[in-house]
Amino acid sequence: MDLLQVENLSFQYPNCADKSLNGVSFTVKSGDFIVVCGETGCGKTTLLRLLKPELSPAGERSGVIYFQGINQVELDERISAFDIGFVMQKPENQIVTDKVWHELAFGLENMGLPTSVIRRRVSEMSSYFGIEDWFLRDVNQLSGGQKQLLNLAAVMVMQPKLLILDEPTSQLDPIAASDFIATLQKLNRELSLTIILVEHRLEEVLPIADKVLVMKSGMVTHYDTPKMVAGSLEKNDPMSYAMPCAVRLYHQLDRTETCPLTVKEGRRFIEENFNSTIKNLAPTHYTHRKTAALELKDVWFRYQKDLPDVLRGTSLTVYENETVCILGGNASGKTTVLGVASGLLRPYDGRVNIFGKKITSYKNGELYKNNLALLPQDVQTVFLKNTVREDLEEISGDFSSIPYDISAYLDRHPYDLSGGEQQLCALAKILMLKPRLLMLDEPTKGIDAYAKQKIMRILHDLKETGMTVVMVTHDVEFAASCADRCAMFFCGEITSCDVPSLFFSENNFYTTAANRMTRYIYNNIVTAEDAALICKLNGDRPCQKKSLNIY
Repeated sequence: MDLLQVENLSFQYPNCADKSLNGVSFTVKSGDFIVVCGETGCGKTTLLRLLKPELSPAGERSGVIYFQGINQVELDERISAFDIGFVMQKPENQIVTDKVWHELAFGLENMGLPTSVIRRRVSEMSSYFGIEDWFLRDVNQLSGGQKQLLNLAAVMVMQPKLLILDEPTSQLDPIAASDFIATLQKLNRELSLTIILVEHRLEEVLPIADKVLVMKSGMVTHYDTPKMVAGSLEKNDPMSYAMPCAVRLYHQLDRTETCPLTVKEGRRFIEENFNSTIKNLAPTHYTHRKTAALELKDVWFRYQKDLPDVLRGTSLTVYENETVCILGGNASGKTTVLGVASGLLRPYDGRVNIFGKKITSYKNGELYKNNLALLPQDVQTVFLKNTVREDLEEISGDFSSIPYDISAYLDRHPYDLSGGEQQLCALAKILMLKPRLLMLDEPTKGIDAYAKQKIMRILHDLKETGMTVVMVTHDVEFAASCADRCAMFFCGEITSCDVPSLFFSENNFYTTAANRMTRYIYNNIVTAEDAALICKLNGDRPCQKKSLNIY
């Protein structure tokens, strides 16, 4: 049975020349798990919001949406509110109460259910999601992963028939993201819950999906099973960069066998088709400069006197003209490290040096004059004007220092842009400050894989000009491809720091799909490009002819 039907849906925002959606049509059967993907700004979020009437944006719309066979415009408000659940990208934007227990009960209270029913449902859902240990806590004490899990539980307690999620893992560390996706799979499998998920991280969600809907410029280009979509994409299609590592490896090697999708299938694909005589690629020796751009020496910091320390003897040296990525769990203190390193937070012990000079010695704003700049995690805080152009002109009328094209966004309001487009424009504004030391907090959040390739090239070009980059990220694939060194932050300090090939090869969870796929076959392989290269160097395995058993 079709739970959802979308027929020739088009949508155009006010004062925009182009349509955000153009003739979108697809159907979703009850119990389906649908993954929606596409380049930044292709219309994914607009589509999801149109599926939830309460969140529909203002603009010119045509086409029809049917939910359970009923035209959406005729849908009962109660059914629309409670049968269609929605989990947003930013968990803070969805939480409306101050206590975990009240957040879980809030939707049920609005449904007008008896107290006994509310208590029973909340108890059951808390147990299912493992919320009991923090059931009585304030929501502002939760980590990002816990907040997102709370949002999901608060929606699920209302027993929706359709669950819509807009990039729910974009702010989660790799382990929390895997746990969240596993929970969605469990809900789909055990409750036959229909799920529509927009996601840029396709490594784990594509294998569990029933169908994949690929969008480009407001239109649907593919709508089929993950295997069919992965195998049909052209090698140079921007969406091929977003595919799981096994798919990217398959396309880079120009194979004709069935396209592998998972790490397990990719490993078998390598073992069955390629030799393993050559175990290692030629080592790339990294040598940093002698002068330091940033030095943290035994730094201690807490937000309030009666709160525990967030930084506990943190020490890190970043040398001039290198890119260092800091990884770690949600709420571990990574953003705090950048706050202290950029002078926004003052530690109560330890020392911070910027280009060999104590950070407290910089006076009259000279620390930030063509010297240091920070792009915060919430890039909306960077925008202060009604258009992107006005925001940039606040820094300078000369846009030549922006190393990529954002002309399509200049005359739009920053808040009308997609998350990825906001990220690109915010980075452009920061780069106009011409810093020597650039700090980035989750710069790939909300950005599609093709745009990440663009960011990667931008950072490479900035490094060529002599810039130093310190980046906090959850994106291990991005860090493996662009960092000179990667550092692990845990329990208030940097516990390890090494080049990506060694850093990721020795991790089990904070590592890349390429490493998990090639481990024990080859050594120190951390990117799909590395995997493709070593497979080519080893060459094809000879065909294995089956012997006949004549006895």
